[in-house]
Amino acid sequence: MENLYDTLKKEGYKRIKFKISKTQHLLIKAKINGVVGDFILDTGASNSCIGFDSIEHFNLITADSDTKAAGAGGVGMLTQTSSQNTLKMSWWTDKNFSLVIFDMSHVNLALQQYKAKPVHGIIGADILLKGKAIIDYYNNCFYLK
Repeated sequence: MENLYDTLKKEGYKRIKFKISKTQHLLIKAKINGVVGDFILDTGASNSCIGFDSIEHFNLITADSDTKAAGAGGVGMLTQTSSQNTLKMSWWTDKNFSLVIFDMSHVNLALQQYKAKPVHGIIGADILLKGKAIIDYYNNCFYLK
């Protein structure tokens, strides 16, 4: 009898491990433009994003945006965008990755209050949809095609 991993591997999916934080967030490592960062995997975030303080870390070229961000931290937050980046998670790669840049200090402040490590950003539904994601909570991993 095949397990989920074997079945999905035959379908062209790549397995990516995650850890569960003290705050019950799914934590993953990812590379943007070849630079490693710490991210929350968030099915409720419509777009992947990073904080303004990580622009140089990931060597991003940014553009101003008229879009205002809204999320758990508030509404009407100023944003920038960055496109044509490379995102790599384990063996899965997106060579035309766009992301929203905004002030993530409220996210990291909340994490610090629970003595959890800060993150560079959030991998959101844009990537989960693009990669036809399947999340396997039992085995602390997810699959992208």
